[in-house]
Amino acid sequence: MQNRQWKLISRPVGLVKRSDFEFVATPVGEPGPGEVLVKVQYISLDPAMRGWLNDSPSYIPPVGLGEVMRAGGIGAVVASNAPSLAVGDTVTGLTGVQEYAIFNAGAINTLLMMKVDPQLAPLPRYLGALGLTGISAYFGLLDICAPKQGETVVVSGAAGAVGSVAGQIAKIKGCRVVGIAGGPEKCRYLVDELGFDAAIDYKNEDVRAGLEKHCPRGVDVYFDNVGGDILDLVLEQIARNARISICGAISQYNNLETVQGPKNYLSLLLNHARMEGFVVFDYAARTGEALKDLRGWVAEGKIKPREDVVEGIDTFPETLNKLFTGENFGKLVIKVAAA
Repeated sequence: MQNRQWKLISRPVGLVKRSDFEFVATPVGEPGPGEVLVKVQYISLDPAMRGWLNDSPSYIPPVGLGEVMRAGGIGAVVASNAPSLAVGDTVTGLTGVQEYAIFNAGAINTLLMMKVDPQLAPLPRYLGALGLTGISAYFGLLDICAPKQGETVVVSGAAGAVGSVAGQIAKIKGCRVVGIAGGPEKCRYLVDELGFDAAIDYKNEDVRAGLEKHCPRGVDVYFDNVGGDILDLVLEQIARNARISICGAISQYNNLETVQGPKNYLSLLLNHARMEGFVVFDYAARTGEALKDLRGWVAEGKIKPREDVVEGIDTFPETLNKLFTGENFGKLVIKVAAA
């Protein structure tokens, strides 16, 4: 059997190009003792993947030249040398952008590898609201920002995978929620389908005016996925004792020049506010806590997940760029085998 893989061959400048990767076919490996072979069915696409391509210090080593592109995924066990997993079991983990992956089953029930029930939810959902995406939204909002009933919560990248879940959790907690997204269709989705109280279209509206209109008492909590100019505009509007969670900075990941930091950071001082960054792996020991609540909220219809599925592993470079051009709705995934 052959395993089709995307390997990194050059460091991208700006948006990724197909020529930054090599699409190869190699023999499928055999699992060793304690390992399983997984046939990958869906691959998760996340903004963080762009950062992993840069040869610079981060919370995780960069993808090496010649290595399979790192990515999360979900698939079925097709060969097992581990008593904890049987052929036919479904698992999620860091599969890479390839058709087959070998896992060490010793990592089961951690953020690196989880066994899931395909009967309880569609497989892509375990990469989104019921996976690392949902866990990021859960802890980034509740642990760092601790929103209180009646407070005003602003979420940027609000129609994306993490932002949409974070905003819905804020509504569950009784907050007034304002989303920032690009385009009227996404803004309608936030208000009409997800129940946000208001939405600001950063592509067609004055964001400063929108924040003043929809947050007349200031912003108590800001869940930031984009950084850049929008972060600065929100900093102008924060209330006293505001909390800001830095989940990502998608506006900066393809920056051809120096990354733009916040200009209005003195607003934190003046308003006795706090801004804190995090990565989901900080909460590895508390995964079960998040998933219990997320499963319940999804089952009750309080969180309405949305997956944006693109078919075919051969589409990988172009599909990854959808995250940075604002084309995706909700959680972006690749269905490995096209229909």
